[in-house]
Amino acid sequence: MTNSTEAQKPQNTKKNKKKGATLDTFYGAKIQNTEQIEEDIQENSPKSSKGNRNSPQTHEEFESERTKKMEALWEEKWEMMQKKFTHLQNQFDQTVKENQALKQELIKQSQNTKKLEENIKYLTDKVIDLENRGRRENLRIIGLPEKPEINTKLDMVIQDIIKENCPEILEQGGNTATDRAHRTPSTLNPQKTTPRKVIAKFQSYQTKEKILQEARKRQFRYKGMPIRITQDLASSTLNDRKAWNMIFRKARELGLQPRISYPAKLTIYFQGKVWAFNKIEDFQLFAKKRPELCGKFDTENQRARNT
Repeated sequence: MTNSTEAQKPQNTKKNKKKGATLDTFYGAKIQNTEQIEEDIQENSPKSSKGNRNSPQTHEEFESERTKKMEALWEEKWEMMQKKFTHLQNQFDQTVKENQALKQELIKQSQNTKKLEENIKYLTDKVIDLENRGRRENLRIIGLPEKPEINTKLDMVIQDIIKENCPEILEQGGNTATDRAHRTPSTLNPQKTTPRKVIAKFQSYQTKEKILQEARKRQFRYKGMPIRITQDLASSTLNDRKAWNMIFRKARELGLQPRISYPAKLTIYFQGKVWAFNKIEDFQLFAKKRPELCGKFDTENQRARNT
């Protein structure tokens, strides 16, 4: 029995050392753990022997010394934990400050981005307006056949169109001369069956307006073939106008006398008043509030039926 007990003591010592290493690693410092101190104290503890009353250290002194060592140990550990906590608290406070600074910077960047977007929109609208104004003497002719005898003499063809459809302009002595006329796009796509559009720039803005007004009243023709005359505008403005097509056709069916005015504004005549709309959303909201129009301008359902 004595041998087995003595053999087990080294194993317990190794276990205690492992525990001590784990504890030291956890607190990040080389401090003796409680098990090691207990072992040291146990080795130095007074051995009781029968008949020997003159022990070099009394039990009370031993307990006092052990208590002091334990208090010193935990005080040292407590100080280290406080330092660790203070360090973590400082890191947290610094992170909060940095996040606040980043948040403020993000708000500033968002405000700057919004201003830039507003400026870009303003400048884009300005450029489009300038482009449209540069085209104010232009007309687009749609549906004119693609033939060499037409393409090489577009100026003469335009004069023939005026004679055939609005001769009163010539009779009134209007200046119907054009500075230039050309097809757009400049190259012909053989895969397309529809003829390219013709853009004609007139010398007189008033003459161009008279021709455009007559074209709105009736169907224009060239040698009996139907053609269309429209205002020449920037491509973005033309796309904005095309967005009204479905609503425009339905409004015309309902007798609302729709018109598209510059740059892309829809006007209708309803209940004795003229109403104008810059956006499709504004018109749809208007139609929903009127029982006579509600449900008749559902563009999404119309697109679904067409597809």
